[in-house]
Amino acid sequence: MSNAIAQIVDAYVRLKNRRGLDELMMHRQRLAVDLKSRASGSFDFSLSIDKIDEEIAIIEAGLARLAADAPDPGATRSR
Repeated sequence: MSNAIAQIVDAYVRLKNRRGLDELMMHRQRLAVDLKSRASGSFDFSLSIDKIDEEIAIIEAGLARLAADAPDPGATRSR
């Protein structure tokens, strides 16, 4: 799944779609919180939690790339 997320993140970065990346991040964070809250039950969610944490790291890297590509707002001001 990480490869699919990486491709999705790459597409959002190419399209400069910060909103899409933010929504993807919020969704993965909600999933992580939900699974971690259920971790004390009879099922072992550790593999799923690890995968979601991996995906969150990929999304964070995409957000960082997008921020690095953003123009400096101070540079466009006329004096």
